[in-house]
Amino acid sequence: MTPPTSRPLLGCIADDFTGATDLANILVRGGMRTVQTIAVPAADAAANLDADALVVALKSRTVPAAHAVEASLQALRWLQAQGCRQFFFKYCSTFDSTPAGNIGPVAEALLNALGSDFSIACPAFPEAGRTVFRGHLFVHDALLSESGMEHHPLTPMGDANLVRVLQAQSEGAVGLLRYDSVAAGAEAIASEFQRLRKAGVRLAIADAISDADLNALGLACAGLPLITGGSGVAQGLPGNFRRQGLLREGEAAAVPAVHGPAVVLAGSASKATQGQVAAWLDSGRPALRIDPLALAAAEPVVAQALAFAAEHTQPVLIYATSAPETVKRVQAELGVERAGALVENALGQIAKGLSEGGTRCFVVAGGETSGAVVQALGIKALQIGRQIDPGVPATLALGGAVPLALALKSGNFGSVDFFDKALRRLAGDWA
Repeated sequence: MTPPTSRPLLGCIADDFTGATDLANILVRGGMRTVQTIAVPAADAAANLDADALVVALKSRTVPAAHAVEASLQALRWLQAQGCRQFFFKYCSTFDSTPAGNIGPVAEALLNALGSDFSIACPAFPEAGRTVFRGHLFVHDALLSESGMEHHPLTPMGDANLVRVLQAQSEGAVGLLRYDSVAAGAEAIASEFQRLRKAGVRLAIADAISDADLNALGLACAGLPLITGGSGVAQGLPGNFRRQGLLREGEAAAVPAVHGPAVVLAGSASKATQGQVAAWLDSGRPALRIDPLALAAAEPVVAQALAFAAEHTQPVLIYATSAPETVKRVQAELGVERAGALVENALGQIAKGLSEGGTRCFVVAGGETSGAVVQALGIKALQIGRQIDPGVPATLALGGAVPLALALKSGNFGSVDFFDKALRRLAGDWA
């Protein structure tokens, strides 16, 4: 048996920031010391990172496919240079993408770079209500195409048949790893891998409706150079390294508490975030809405938000979250890209201004918003702590002049009282 190593074992590439923390959360729960980097680090940046898993957070979900491929291959090369033995391409559990990509093009480019001919694609995350059956993605009891994701402003998902969705994005053949094989266990799954390979399938949508299915898939994938999926399928991977005697024992989620002023910043228009914002407003706690049209008119929105936060001794919510019809109306006037960029840039500037004023804890809702915030704060890497809600861990910024604690939440994740839970956790309740 090979002795445990301090070199990273698993190298991960995530297509957005909250997706990266979602994945890192799963790996920490499995016992892997995990560090998330913000974009691809410099060549020598991992010298002082003590990690079993490295997760590179990109902002590649909605950029042109060629740009997503280029960034992902750059991340792969960096992870290979750190000594990683296996690689994981992480995308959203609601398969957020368009007919042009970016899941298919990135997955195929990574397969080519690794000299591999086959991988799975499995966004299932039963703990968060995402399951795949007969190749169709369900969000709780609804098909993906009837879950609200059909109204997503950037990646509307109007088809729940993932084989069809992924095939539209891919050059190679896309197949289906049916539930019959998954339910039969890891050996049956591995046999089905071989059958699919012989049939010329390069990417196979994998059915999964339970954590037991994900663990079986993870075990069967032990020998694959590349795995693709949502964070759920990664829960079976730490056990593979542990069985090989490569994974160190001990606490994987220990991070110190950070005390100081806190804020909630929300830019997502997803249903879950809308409910969380509504719950905050219903509680009567201080909140300020950011208006994209005011931003477009060059009104001093950022200064107003900073002044609003300074007026209160308790955490405030600063949000751009709106109902789908409001988002569409703004996009029709400003354009989709400009509307999103205005909000993200403003929330990033607000985060920077608050940090300079002493705010130390940030709860952020939305993948694009989280990316803007961490970039504005100059954060290069995050130590991953314990889970707050499924898919959302507490994190600690590494290497900064002052300690910063963050909870970076995908728009679709978290209970209705998530903002309160996250604030309590970041304020010191890390148990």
